[in-house]
Amino acid sequence: MSGRFLIGFILLLFSFNSVAQSELESILSDLDSVMLRRREFDLKRETKINALKEILNTINLNQSEIVNINSNLIKEYRTYTFDSALHYININQGIAIQLKNKLLEYKSLLEKAKLLASSGGYTDAFDILEKIDKKELDRQLITEYYSAYRKLWEDVSYYTPIGENYLRYNSIQEKYTDSLIPYISVNTDLFYDIKEKGFRDSRELDSCMFINVKRLANFEIGNPQYSLITFERSLIYELEGNQELRKKYLALSAISDIQASIKDNASLTKLATLLFNDGEIERAYRYIKFSFEDAEFFNSRLRFIEISNIFPLITAAHQQRIDNQNNKLRKLITLISFLFLILFIGAYAIFKQVGKLRIARNNLKEANSSLKLLNDDFKSANQKLESLNHSLYESDHVKNQYIGHFLAICSDYIDKLDEYRHQVKRAVLSKKYQELIDRVSSQEFIDNEVEEFYRTFDRTFLDIYPNFIEKFNNLLDSEGKIESKMGELNTELRIYALIRLGISDSSQISRLLRYSVNTIYNYRAKVKGRGIVSKEEFDEHVMRIDANKGIS
Repeated sequence: MSGRFLIGFILLLFSFNSVAQSELESILSDLDSVMLRRREFDLKRETKINALKEILNTINLNQSEIVNINSNLIKEYRTYTFDSALHYININQGIAIQLKNKLLEYKSLLEKAKLLASSGGYTDAFDILEKIDKKELDRQLITEYYSAYRKLWEDVSYYTPIGENYLRYNSIQEKYTDSLIPYISVNTDLFYDIKEKGFRDSRELDSCMFINVKRLANFEIGNPQYSLITFERSLIYELEGNQELRKKYLALSAISDIQASIKDNASLTKLATLLFNDGEIERAYRYIKFSFEDAEFFNSRLRFIEISNIFPLITAAHQQRIDNQNNKLRKLITLISFLFLILFIGAYAIFKQVGKLRIARNNLKEANSSLKLLNDDFKSANQKLESLNHSLYESDHVKNQYIGHFLAICSDYIDKLDEYRHQVKRAVLSKKYQELIDRVSSQEFIDNEVEEFYRTFDRTFLDIYPNFIEKFNNLLDSEGKIESKMGELNTELRIYALIRLGISDSSQISRLLRYSVNTIYNYRAKVKGRGIVSKEEFDEHVMRIDANKGIS
């Protein structure tokens, strides 16, 4: 009983893991789709920014109105473009100095310190905060003051590579947190953020998760807070060692960042690192490249440093993968060339054999004509003629087999080349191989091969059955007769040429002529409808068409 329970428990865990992996793959697919729409989301933010700038250009704005508009621009630029955000902070700071408004100046300094801290300018941020006399701040600004210090020390402790420094920096951060708490209201997101971090630092993960779930319920994807809270959820799963859920919430955070047009982000870089460690090189490369472009757009020193730790490794692995694919491609091209050579030799041998069979058949016909002139006294000669006629039948059968086999090989070769073209197109995505991609992506090669296949078939068949078109038209009424160019068959004639060769199955005909089964069926039905014999006997009459005898 206990053994069955253990097996059932293992199967249940396996099913849960499969569901989790399926969910993660779905979310990663959503992330891939959202990444393609990055410009669409950026345009929404830029539309807001341009609208604010148009208002700013309005004549007769007073200083207070300019400061308010600049504050909105700072809000839009804070996570979008570092230099622009800093530019408008400096403008507001200059206005504050001009107006001798100390609180406005302190507000600008606090905004500048937080902006610098977010981009990794910790030393400059500390220098700015030290210039602020907290005794001169009102309640709102003192909250911003302690919040800025708390965030600064939190980031410093998070990104320090030295364990001892983490404990020291985190201890300082906790002191500023204690100073901040009396100034913030209970039930605000900042309050719960502080509580969640405290539980996370003390490894009370159940309580930490409870608060995180409560916070996340208040925001929708595409909101900056949603991005932050899902990132913090990934930290909980990191401590639990649950890598699948960690990747899930990093992906959700990255989706939210892109939808909110947040260029100063960390989730996608973290996710790329995890995927790289799991061997998903291609996806990791796309994600880290996307992160690098965002960091470059925002001009974040911190993100550049963070990305530089993993970007070369992922790029090298990606390049190695491309090199391996190129090696496989070269081997595949060599193999295809070899197969093409074999096919060419085989086709040449078949053509020679067909020529020999045609000569043999003509010789046998001459012998048969001579034997018919002899009387009954030459019985032995007649027996020899019957033997030769039997040999002719066997030779004709072999001829049909050779042609059918040859045509099947040609058709399969076309299909293989077509499939190979698609494989090469998917494999070679690097711009260094654009010329190769253009060449194998072209349909012209396949179309030429198909046309050559038709010409070869027509020529071969009409060499064996030179009167086929005339005698086939004898089976049709006057209005249904088929006209064709000299030495060529049209689609209807090719279908019945294959039937004359013994290939009557519509699916096989469709594969040889590269039409759908329904199209072949419709052609056959249309021709039979124009016949002078019954539809049931039409194919039999076609099979009786001979090079010399016509319809028997």
